[in-house]
Amino acid sequence: MENFREMRRKRQQLSDEESIRILKTATAGTLALLGDEDYPYAVPISFVYNDGRLYFHSALSGHKVDAIRKHDKASFCVVEKDEVRPEKYTTFFRSVIAFGRIHIVEDEAEKMEIIKLLGKRYNPNDEEGLTKEIESGFSHMLAIRFDIEHLTGKEAVELMKARKQ
Repeated sequence: MENFREMRRKRQQLSDEESIRILKTATAGTLALLGDEDYPYAVPISFVYNDGRLYFHSALSGHKVDAIRKHDKASFCVVEKDEVRPEKYTTFFRSVIAFGRIHIVEDEAEKMEIIKLLGKRYNPNDEEGLTKEIESGFSHMLAIRFDIEHLTGKEAVELMKARKQ
């Protein structure tokens, strides 16, 4: 396990429960990887959170897939709130960052479970549609698992104060 730095503004840190709530409700975030020539590569992506892990799906090849195969460390950021307050020269924000290890899932049964989790997250109550989608696309997609090693959430001071009132 890595040693992760502590948040500098600890009083703005969200609880683990609140950070997980954000991951459970958000529909997209930015996945950051070590890309070509070791340049950071950050890509917006849909995901599902389940039991300490994030799951994604992907095409079989591309920059993201090459980066994951090359280096298994990654981070993932979700912005839940981003409300610019020009009169105060600030932004009321709430966000979460996860750090961990990312892997392409090779096990077919685990891949199927991940695809079902994603399908149910984005199109609940359509089992028949999900079954058809899996039948037509399963062999053309990758399932990706992100094992969270460190999770932090943070919010603007103004939101923190409002929450405590």
